[in-house]
Amino acid sequence: MKQVGVFYHPAFKTQGYLTLRGRLQDFPGALEGVLQRPNVRLLECPRASREMILKVHPREMVAMADLEDECRSAYESVGGVAAAMEALAQGELDRAFCFTGAGGHHAGLREFWDSSCFNDVVIALTHVREVTAARRFAIIDTDATHAGGTLQLLGEDPEVLHICFCRSNYCTADGLALEVNVYPSSGSRGPQLFLEKLQKYLPKVREFRPDLLVWYFGFNSHVDEPASLGLTETDYVASCGLLVSLADDLGRPLLVVLGGGVIRRVAAAVIPGIIKRLSED
Repeated sequence: MKQVGVFYHPAFKTQGYLTLRGRLQDFPGALEGVLQRPNVRLLECPRASREMILKVHPREMVAMADLEDECRSAYESVGGVAAAMEALAQGELDRAFCFTGAGGHHAGLREFWDSSCFNDVVIALTHVREVTAARRFAIIDTDATHAGGTLQLLGEDPEVLHICFCRSNYCTADGLALEVNVYPSSGSRGPQLFLEKLQKYLPKVREFRPDLLVWYFGFNSHVDEPASLGLTETDYVASCGLLVSLADDLGRPLLVVLGGGVIRRVAAAVIPGIIKRLSED
């Protein structure tokens, strides 16, 4: 039975960006059913140390973020992702889901914007490389907005594969940073196109053979969200199933990090289904 950790902090619905804390008002209560499963644990996100964050972002940027009231839950957001990734790399968990109170993938070397304060995933993998044997990471980003900060921070890291399913098509010369256009055009198939492209590019992860697989998931692609890609609850569970199967085939742990999305009822409809799928063999 796969061991699943769900990382959450009460601050995520009382502090930080108004739209992000508003979306989580039903949690963790909305997880009551799945949290009763014997292989699922609810864990509180620890607060990341300033030293951990300074290994990725310069001191002046961290100081500016500290002045922003909307970044008040950023330390717990980063701390949860780092703790989850470390537990996965150490073999203490097989799969994990991280709630966040502040976004991550827009935060670059010296700037933060659009609800992102610190780049949680890059800070976490930097930390995990220091304390575990994990070196190679594959990041699948299906948030509806572009992961510019993450791409900037990763630079030409030869041990990270990053595939962003967004609104453009691009591939670096080394093939380790890819952008895949999944935005539906007028009359297109929407969710079907998204799932087809996800299936098409996942074999690249298999070829890369990472030590750990990260899914940066945003429900802002939901049909009712402003940045919609037309996806529904069923499409998210199907996406999760594809990533679970891939991680299992590779014998690697899977981390799901919550990115964008603002509508409370969409969060309550989508997130429990993803965690339920993570808890299944």
